[in-house]
Amino acid sequence: MSNISASAFSDTKAHYDLLDGLRGVAALMVIWYHVFEGFAFASNSAIETLNHGYLAVDFFFILSGFVIGYAYDDRWGKSLTMKDFFKRRLIRLHPMVIMGAVLGAITFCIQGSVQWDGTHIAISMIMLSLLCTIFFIPAMPGVGYEVRGNGEMFPLNGPCWSLFFEYIGNILYALFIRRLSNKALTVFVVLLGVA
Repeated sequence: MSNISASAFSDTKAHYDLLDGLRGVAALMVIWYHVFEGFAFASNSAIETLNHGYLAVDFFFILSGFVIGYAYDDRWGKSLTMKDFFKRRLIRLHPMVIMGAVLGAITFCIQGSVQWDGTHIAISMIMLSLLCTIFFIPAMPGVGYEVRGNGEMFPLNGPCWSLFFEYIGNILYALFIRRLSNKALTVFVVLLGVA
């Protein structure tokens, strides 16, 4: 096992309580959205007016980008290597992926291993789907391990798609984005905003 400097894992920066509060509000918005998802587009209802919790996911991505930059920008080359960064992010994010996939597989089996249309799914396909989710191999429509049959990237853990893109964002940050000057970063953000 390699030695990673303790400073690579220490949190010495100021903590923003406001961001925790905003994260909590956004989490409640996502929960609200999923609880009332079936009524999201019921015309002229209060639920339709209030139910835009899916936008909170965008907020989470923006917040995550800020937190990653704030936490790591000044550590590169001093106490943090590329390997340390990826190891730290893997330790932080991947246990949730594994737990969600395992719980999803157990729940799917308890519910009878059937798709929405009643098609029974073989345990071998459930196990393949579990492994694909754990190793972040997205399911494509029509493949056998897309076990629930509703077109999700990770059928045993639907919300896992957001962690998949979190990983992609982390990889892009570590390889490219952190190297941009403030001016180049500004242009990059404006171009993304226009797109």
